[in-house]
Parts: sequence; structure tokens; C-alpha cells
Amino acid sequence: MRVVIAEDNALLREGLVLLLTSAGHEVVAVAGSGPEIMPALLEHRPDVAVLDVRMPPSFRDEGLRAALEAREKIPGLPVLVLSQYVEETYASELLAGGSSGIGYLLKDRVGRVDEFLDALERVAAGGTALDPEVVTELLTRRKDSPIDSLTPREREVLALMAQGHDNTTIAGTLVVTERAVHKHIGNVFLKLGLPPGDTGHRRVLAVLAYLAHTPQA
Repeated sequence: MRVVIAEDNALLREGLVLLLTSAGHEVVAVAGSGPEIMPALLEHRPDVAVLDVRMPPSFRDEGLRAALEAREKIPGLPVLVLSQYVEETYASELLAGGSSGIGYLLKDRVGRVDEFLDALERVAAGGTALDPEVVTELLTRRKDSPIDSLTPREREVLALMAQGHDNTTIAGTLVVTERAVHKHIGNVFLKLGLPPGDTGHRRVLAVLAYLAHTPQA
């Protein structure tokens, strides 16, 4: 898997390079500031881009802006965005541009190597990987929406779906049967007014699209 990394912290940047190369991936380019990101992406057309949200020169949202621009100029480019904190507005803006091949993780997650590599590979394959804290923020910040009608268990299932987990993983996490998970997912889609389909990435993308386009309180 060919990867472009954009991270201004040299220590973390080199750590990511070492981590990915050790896992058998190829880092084709690195960027240390916002203006360096797009040229690297356009030149190398990687399988996935790992971008820090805040980059020089302003340390605001250079990485996010680059992610949005990249997905316009390179349609379908998988992007995994890293952030120091939960920045719900940034997550919503990223998801609003299309949820396929999108990830948003807190930097602490990088230290959990297996989780980070799993998320990166899921995003590169066109799936979704949202940090659990980001999902919680997205869910709890919306009021007077169909999400309020979900039971606590259905909200747990929705959160795990939004993180990109399959039915088997959800069942193991919640210590319930896959049949029970299937039933909860059906109820979630029914209450959210979404198609009842329960297979593949479509169900995750549909939920994320719904969350991304629900008006903020």
C-alpha cells in the first residue's frame, strides 16, 4: 500500500514512516506543512493519505482543507485524518464531502498500533474509520432528531457501525449474538428512515451520511 503522510511534528512523522514501512507499506512522500500536501498527493496518487488536521503555516485546518481539496481533484482518494482533539466541526465537514474511504482518528490512537493499522487498511479499502470519541461527539451533539428515538443498545450498535465494525465484531464487543445485532441494526435503519440493507459498507456509509447532514443544535 502506497501512503503519503502529512504531519508537522517530526518525531510523530518519522514514527509513522517507521510504523508503516515495518508493516510492509510504502511511504512515497511526506509533507511537513500545508502547502506541501497537494503537490505530493497529485504527484504520487497514493492508495491512502494520512493527514494531520492542523499544519503550518497557520496551524488551523490546513490538513483538513487539503483533504477536502484532494478528494475533489483525486475522486475517491482514501484519507485518514489525525487530530489532537475531537473537533466535531471538522469531522462533520469531512464526512459531508462523502463518507467512502474516510477516517478521522485522534493521535493517541496511533500508539495502539494494531488499531491504527486496521483503521488505515479499512479506509484504504474504501471503508470508514471514526474514532470512538468522535462518534460519541457526533451522536450527542444532535438534538431533536430521530437518533433520540434509539434505545441505549441501538445507540451502542450505531456507534460501533459508524466506527466501521462488522456484525461479528459488534456482537463480540457487546457480548450478544449476531442475530441480536442484525435485529438492532434493522431497528436503527427503520428509526432513521434509512434503507433496511445490512450488508457491506453501504450501511455504514448511509449512517455516516445521515449524521454528517443532520443540522447541528
